[in-house]
Amino acid sequence: MTEPLNHKLDVSKIKTLKDVKNVFECMSLISNASEEHEKYELIKEYFTLPNEPQELTGFKLPRKSLEEISQEFGEKIDKQIEKVKNNYRMSYDWVIAKGKYNNFCEKQDNDFNYARENGSFPLKLTLDYSKLTATGDSYISSNFVIKEGGEEVGYYTFGNGYLRYCMNKKPTAIVRFFMNKLLGFRWIDI
Repeated sequence: MTEPLNHKLDVSKIKTLKDVKNVFECMSLISNASEEHEKYELIKEYFTLPNEPQELTGFKLPRKSLEEISQEFGEKIDKQIEKVKNNYRMSYDWVIAKGKYNNFCEKQDNDFNYARENGSFPLKLTLDYSKLTATGDSYISSNFVIKEGGEEVGYYTFGNGYLRYCMNKKPTAIVRFFMNKLLGFRWIDI
């Protein structure tokens, strides 16, 4: 029979160092020592036997079953989810999202009405950033020009030529050569 004993130590019986040594030896045995164990009498000498089980206090009887607890927990979680949903529905983000959705639906309705009347959907213009041009029925292009001021004699440009850096003095041939070969800027005389 190996049942846990967990008995209380009787401090009044400890008087010598030998008693302390015996208590430490018993401490490793009391959790699983049976009555047939050889040191059971030693354990019995220092610890109070038999141990009456103490009643558990603080628990109300009858206690709830696991199903009842899980059901209550599920109901609390559902209430919390509904609370968060209601708070989000009333938030400013919800109002903005609803407004954007309504605008999108209105634009789609207008496009379909236009298509019914004219036989095709309205032309949408998109911006092509790589060429700085708007595509659609016509091509719109613009130049980005940087000037030093005064009379310009030429400008540096690169790529498709939409960026121009105008200068008052023409750089030397060596500077123009290295600007072209190393940086990709071409010099153009005006």
